[in-house]
Amino acid sequence: MSSASPDSGPSLPPQTTRRQLAELRGPATVPRPLDARALAALASNPGCRRRALLDGAGVDKSALAAKLGAPAPFGQSQFAIVRGNSFEAKVKADGGRELLRLVGADEAGEVALPDLAAAGPEGRTARTALALREATGAGTWTLLDHPLLALEVAGSPVYLEPDAVVVGPDGGWTVVEIKSFPMIDGSADPAKVGAAARQAAVYVLALERVAARTEGARVAHSVVLVCPKDFSNVPTASVVDVRKQRSVTRRQLDRLTRIDEIAAALPEGVSFDVAERSPQELAASVECVPHQYAPECLAACELAFHCRSRAREDDAVETLGRSVRAELGGLTTVGAVLAAARGEQGDPADPAVAALRRAKALREEALACR
Repeated sequence: MSSASPDSGPSLPPQTTRRQLAELRGPATVPRPLDARALAALASNPGCRRRALLDGAGVDKSALAAKLGAPAPFGQSQFAIVRGNSFEAKVKADGGRELLRLVGADEAGEVALPDLAAAGPEGRTARTALALREATGAGTWTLLDHPLLALEVAGSPVYLEPDAVVVGPDGGWTVVEIKSFPMIDGSADPAKVGAAARQAAVYVLALERVAARTEGARVAHSVVLVCPKDFSNVPTASVVDVRKQRSVTRRQLDRLTRIDEIAAALPEGVSFDVAERSPQELAASVECVPHQYAPECLAACELAFHCRSRAREDDAVETLGRSVRAELGGLTTVGAVLAAARGEQGDPADPAVAALRRAKALREEALACR
């Protein structure tokens, strides 16, 4: 591992691995950076080596999926992006006074707004760490607008940019997430709030890394979610406890296989260069990396439709969902499941086989009573 300064982010993978990852995505292709949303999705399926490798190499999975003939409808509409940017600007207007009021700093007095500009992600990460240390020792309110944080994931550095971090006079650091979905009568769509909480938990983990080296710092495990109130453009806030999401995300990220180990196991000639390789070559390369498809991937991964198609071709039970797959033990295909239920194969002493046969008998009994 090459060394890095304490504030410049995680240590970088070995030069050979970085070079191999660049070759995998295409030497002329600019790497696609991971954000907190993608990292939260990656953590939700840590057993998928395919996603870990493609994300670690910076491959544009949307472009890859499109060339494979299985594009996924991902991404926000232009209207939603413009609305989100407009709402965030409103929340942060006038030196962030409205945002600080929502955080609970009604009488904040003078608020520090440090300049976080620096060259490159390493420079911005170091500048953010310095600003956080200075703010913690200042004893006043400080608003960090789009700080850059770093986290090491599967041996590769990931740079993360929360909407804001507020440092209080007591040295507490609080993540602020600004979303454009409405909060009606004090509550928002639970699915959207859950996704925002998982995303914010990633920021909390990255902040804790800086706080560990900052005397007097304390990272709040509750984040402030700012949304439009009812059907207006007036901002309102809700405090969301992310301790559960933080613990789950940290545990899942720790389980991720190191990217250099995945890359080292690839055969010669594997490439995900969307610009230079044919769809057939790309499909062959993708199949060289083990995946772990589940229906939940459809809402979180650009390659999900391609992986679902392959899983269906293999008659894999993964297409039925993780909970079903966990109950089926050694039965790995839908055909094997049906054969076991019919009594054509399978060990009767196997609890999964016994349950399937019992379910079939109950179904036949119910149908006979109609």
